[in-house]
Amino acid sequence: MAVCIFRRCVASFSRYPRIITLRFLGSESSGVPETMTQRLWPVPCATCGQQARWLSSRNRPEGKILETVGIFEAPKHHGKYETGQLFLHSVFGYRGIILFPWYARLYDRDFASPTSEKTDSTAGQSSKEVKGKTHTYYQVLIDSRDCPHISQRSQTEAVTFLANHDDNRALYAIPGLDYVSHDDVLPYSSADQHPIHHELFDRFLLCDPEKVPPFVPRETLRAWQEKNHPWLELSDVHRETTENIRVTVIPFYMGVREAQNSHVYWWRYCIRLENLGNEVVQLRERHWRIFSLTGTLETVRGRGVVGREPVLSREQPAFQYSSHVSLQASSGHMWGTFRFERPDGTHFDVRIPPFSLESNKDEKAPPTGYTW
Repeated sequence: MAVCIFRRCVASFSRYPRIITLRFLGSESSGVPETMTQRLWPVPCATCGQQARWLSSRNRPEGKILETVGIFEAPKHHGKYETGQLFLHSVFGYRGIILFPWYARLYDRDFASPTSEKTDSTAGQSSKEVKGKTHTYYQVLIDSRDCPHISQRSQTEAVTFLANHDDNRALYAIPGLDYVSHDDVLPYSSADQHPIHHELFDRFLLCDPEKVPPFVPRETLRAWQEKNHPWLELSDVHRETTENIRVTVIPFYMGVREAQNSHVYWWRYCIRLENLGNEVVQLRERHWRIFSLTGTLETVRGRGVVGREPVLSREQPAFQYSSHVSLQASSGHMWGTFRFERPDGTHFDVRIPPFSLESNKDEKAPPTGYTW
């Protein structure tokens, strides 16, 4: 029996509010002007009368005007999405398009074997035997129209690389490039031949109305993926929940540079914080421990993260950011805690799952960025 796409799709993101916010709706509580907001609104489906078409308001100086974004599709519970699939991010609400998949090993400590649990008094972390399970992530392009409106909740709008010159600490970024879990993809279709605004859209993708989805990869996308594979690759994901705050960490190897007759190895790591409960909490402090293969152990403490002290609530349950670390060794480990504050002023520590910093053994060439 046919089931409306909208009704099937709603169940897939019940852990968050059912209306997916693409840009904050202006209100007393949001603290942003109405002219800087956008929200998806449903209208009746032509075939079943249910709400299946999504509308959005663009940035208009004279108020909100609704425009059609596309037709909502049923999420895939099995298999993967193809290159060219349009989607909405179920947590951060932006429009995007899938470039290609990554098959990562997800180490979820919430499902670790309790029989192997030990306590590491030095680290203050519990040590568990965690078996990785394969999970699909996607390299995606973010619609540039939405980037200014998701920056309040996340910093996922760029992927950084080591620069190709003598400055060993120099980084460059490709804006609007992100990694998205299969579970965060809300697929939709659009008749627009340029539904995503991004400078790499036309370089990477070609519209072919005979295909489903109608955007196919150009050879430039395949060449760019192959050349940058070591620095783009997403291989391991680490996750742990403490008192309803889930921390997900994804490390990326960036390469090695020479400095003062020694080698310096660089990694980028992306962290998402999610509030799975009903209580409003605010991140106040971070406490990192960084162990290097050379035997050194470094401790880092500070206020907030990337200059922010994000509040996690039911309305804005997630915050995501990226940072970097360097070692004078080819591998190491990181772990630690985030300290959160409750509304009554009490604090609690949330564990950051330990993760490895591993370098690529078969490194051949530096990242190529925009070159083909």
